Amino acid sequence: MRTVHCGRVIRSVGAECERRIKKAGDVIDYSSSPRFSLMHGPTPLEPAVRLAAALRDRGLRVPRLWIKRDDCTGLALGGNKTRKLEFLIGEAMAQGAPSVLTVGATQSNHARQTAAAAAKAGLACHLLLEHRIEGDADYEESGNVLLDEMLGAQVTHLPNGVNLRDEADARVRELADAGESTYLIVGGGSSPLGALGYVRAAEEIHSQLPDASTIIHATGSMGTQAGLIAGLAMLESATHVVGVSVRQQAFEMTPVLSSLASDTAHLLGGAPIDDSRIEVDDRWVGEGYGIPTSAMIDAVRLLAHSEGILLDPVYSGKAFAGMVGMISEGRFTEDEDVVFLHTGGTPALFAYKSTFMSV
Repeated sequence: MRTVHCGRVIRSVGAECERRIKKAGDVIDYSSSPRFSLMHGPTPLEPAVRLAAALRDRGLRVPRLWIKRDDCTGLALGGNKTRKLEFLIGEAMAQGAPSVLTVGATQSNHARQTAAAAAKAGLACHLLLEHRIEGDADYEESGNVLLDEMLGAQVTHLPNGVNLRDEADARVRELADAGESTYLIVGGGSSPLGALGYVRAAEEIHSQLPDASTIIHATGSMGTQAGLIAGLAMLESATHVVGVSVRQQAFEMTPVLSSLASDTAHLLGGAPIDDSRIEVDDRWVGEGYGIPTSAMIDAVRLLAHSEGILLDPVYSGKAFAGMVGMISEGRFTEDEDVVFLHTGGTPALFAYKSTFMSV
């Protein structure tokens, strides 16, 4: 069954899609990893018809474009971390931990969703947030920072340049000395266990659009990309994944990504990942993590004006700018299906009000 919404076919709802996803799930067995249900799913896969028309108006050759709406996962305004947290919170609960601790930047989407997941699971949440970039009052007090407080997290702000892993380990020991056992979640939830969330997402996309040529998304801590790559490899899918870096150079990321993808596949009994599946495009970072670029601003406005979909300035905005850049370079043909994975992060828009109000 297909459901028509506003004149478009949305290929993520209906009994037929649910049947195909269940069948795909029979290929990969997650039963050894406890999972705590957090998300709405499967998330929609929407054709971006007006976006494609807007790009054609720029004189570009445009493939068939789709947007995988992982901004609609449902947990505290949504985002990609929800999928990872289902497995991570599941393990924390299986171990009987009364609290979780994680790290990130001031406006971390992962921190916000971890706080929400902990609240839903009845766990305490500790957040260590690094002051990674200079920002105005909106950046320091609005967006995800506001939501962290509303969700009941215990937040500690740290200066730029600290070793977050060392700080996290020290805080876990401190809490243990006080009698509180704490489950540590690595930055971005990007461990092999967390990446299982995106193995499941790979199954969803493969069920919704089996012949997709390419999936493009923002990559930072690399768990999303590792899970997608591992899942598609285990499904023997030819779909290629391109991670648009939001902070590091590709040569720094690719060996780590390759190892994480292989470790994720190994967790499920899969074979090591061939390096031909690994691609990181680092041309859209700009001056650094969280620092706006003109291409990002144009990308955010383009999708908002053409499809009514909001991106964030740190992750999905730069990734979408990367996809537009690839289209401008003629990378894709008109008969290809290209999927942009929207990883969420919309609350960060409010922290960057001056960026968008001044242009």
